[in-house]
Amino acid sequence: MCLKRLFIIFIFISASAFSQDDLLAKEYFKNGDFEKALYEYKKLYAQASTNFNYVNQIIKTHQQLEQYNEAEAFILKVMERIKYPALLVELGYNHELKGDLDAATTNYNKAIASLDTNANYAFSVARSFQNHTLLDQAIVVYEKAMQLKPEFNFSLQVAQIYGEQGNIEKMFYSYMGFVASNPIALGNVKRAINDFISEDSTNENNILLRKILLKNIQQAPNLVWNDMLSWLFVQQKDYKKAFIQERAIFNRQPESLNRIEELALIASGENKIDVTKEIFEFIINTAQDTDTLLEAHYNLLQLETKISDKDNYGVIAEKYLNIFKEYGNLPQTFKLQIAYAHFLAFYRNEADKATVFLKNTLDLPLTKLQQAEIKLELGDILVLQEKFNNALIYYTQIQRNLKNSTISQLARFKVAKTSYYKGDFKWAESQLKILKASTSQLIANDALDLKLLISDNKYEDSLQTALKLYAKADLLAFQNRDDEAIRILDNILEAHKTEPIIAQALYKQGQLFEKKKQFDKAEANYQAIIANYREGILIDDAYFRLADIYVNYFKEPEKAKALYEQIIFNHADSIYFVEARRKYRALRGDMIN
Repeated sequence: MCLKRLFIIFIFISASAFSQDDLLAKEYFKNGDFEKALYEYKKLYAQASTNFNYVNQIIKTHQQLEQYNEAEAFILKVMERIKYPALLVELGYNHELKGDLDAATTNYNKAIASLDTNANYAFSVARSFQNHTLLDQAIVVYEKAMQLKPEFNFSLQVAQIYGEQGNIEKMFYSYMGFVASNPIALGNVKRAINDFISEDSTNENNILLRKILLKNIQQAPNLVWNDMLSWLFVQQKDYKKAFIQERAIFNRQPESLNRIEELALIASGENKIDVTKEIFEFIINTAQDTDTLLEAHYNLLQLETKISDKDNYGVIAEKYLNIFKEYGNLPQTFKLQIAYAHFLAFYRNEADKATVFLKNTLDLPLTKLQQAEIKLELGDILVLQEKFNNALIYYTQIQRNLKNSTISQLARFKVAKTSYYKGDFKWAESQLKILKASTSQLIANDALDLKLLISDNKYEDSLQTALKLYAKADLLAFQNRDDEAIRILDNILEAHKTEPIIAQALYKQGQLFEKKKQFDKAEANYQAIIANYREGILIDDAYFRLADIYVNYFKEPEKAKALYEQIIFNHADSIYFVEARRKYRALRGDMIN
C-alpha cells in the first residue's frame, strides 16, 4: 500500500475518533456528568486549541461544577494567547457568578470598549452577551458597531432582542430599519413579526405596527411599507384595506397582477364575497394579457355561480357565451369551457347540452392532460344522469392513457365512487385499497374515508339496506338535489337507529343543512354526534364544523373555543388540529404563531 494512501487512512481514522470524542463530551454534559465532560473537552482542546466551541464548553463545565477560580484561570490563559474580546464577557460573567458584580461590570465595559479598536468584534461580543441573557449590553454593542461603521446593519439582531425583552415598539422600528435596506429579507421579517400580532385589528401591537407603517409611508414612501401594510391587513382578514395597498403597489409597479390575484383567492377562501368580486372585476378591467384576464373571468364566474339563485343562472350563462364570442372556443378558453359545461349540467339541468358542448371541445388540438380533464367532466355529467357504465368508460380511459398521474388516481377514485353509487361496494373497496397509497394526500384521504364508510357498514345488514340508502343520498347530494338527499338521510336516521351508519348520516345531513344555510338544524346534528358518538371517527369533524358555525353565524365565540379545545387536547392526530389551534388562539386574543 502506498504511503499517500496510508496517510489518507490515518487522517480518516483520526477524524472519526475526534468526532466520537466530541459526541461523548456532549453526551456527558447533557446528562449532567460534568467531571467526565470536562475531561473529554480538555482532551479535545489539547488537539484543537483554536476551537472556541471547546473553549466555551470548558468554561461552562467549570462553572457547572462551581469551579469559578479554575474557569477564570483558564479564560486568562486563553486570553494571553488569543486576542478575542468576547472572552472578556465570559470573564465578566464568571465574576458575576462569583458575586463580584464590580469586576463583572468592568470586564463587560472592556468588551464593549474593544469595538473602538476593531468594530468587527461586534458580532462575537454581542453573541456572548446574548448567550448569558445580558440583552441590554448586547444592544449597546450592536448599536455602537453601527455608529462606528455605518455599513454594518445589526437592526435584525437588535429587533430580535427587543422582542425577547417585550419592547415591541422598538422591535418594530428595528425590523423596519433592517428591511428598509434589505427588502429581500421582507419575508423573514414578516415571519418574525407574525409572532407578535393577532387576527384582532384592535390588538395593541397591531395598532402600533399599523401606525409605524403609515408614518413610514408618509415620511419616506417605499413600496415595502405598502407591502407590509397589505400583509398586516390580510392577517386581520381586512381584505378591502389590503386591496387598497395592493392597488397602490400595482400603480407604481404595473408589471404583474399576480399579487392582486392571490389576494382575491385568499378573500374568496374566507368567503368575503363583496371584496372578492371587486378584486376580480378590477383584474378584468386592468389586465393586459389574455391568460390573466380569462383566469379572472373564470374565478368571478365560479364565485357568482356559488352565490346566485336560479333566477340569475341565465345571466351567468350569457356571460360565458359572451366570453366565448370574444375569445373563441379555443384551447386558450379550455378551462372556461369545462366550467360552462359543468354549469349547464349541474345548475341548469341541461346535461345533454353540456355533453355535446364538451365533445366539441374534445375536437380542439389539446394535450393528453387537457383531454383527460374533459373526459373527467364528461364522466361526472354521466354520473349526474346515472349513466354509470358510460361514466366508467371515460374514467377508465383516463387511467389507461395517463398511468400513475394525479388525474389518473382521481379517475380511479371516481371509478370507486361510481361503483359505490351503484351499490357495487366490493369493487369500490378494491379500488379504494389501491388509492390509500396515492401520491395525492387529498385523494388518499378521500379514499380512506369512503373505504371506512363501506367497511364499517357492509356487514351490519346482509342486504346492506342502510348503506345503499346512504349511497343514494350521497349521489343526490352530488346531483345538487339536496332536499331529496336530506329526506333519505331522515329515513336512515328513523329506520336504522342501532346501526353505525347513523353518525355518518347525521354528519352528511349536517353538511347539507349548512349548504342550505339552515345552521340551527346543522348544529343539532353535530351536537347529536358529540353526545352519542364521542368515540367515533367523526367526532373531530363534528367539533370543528360546529365551532365554525358558532364563530361565523351564531357569534358565540366562547362555545367555539370550548370545541376547539376538545380537538387540541383530545385529538392531536386530527387533520383539524393545526387549524383548530390557530382559530382558538385567535379567539383568545393570543399572538399568532
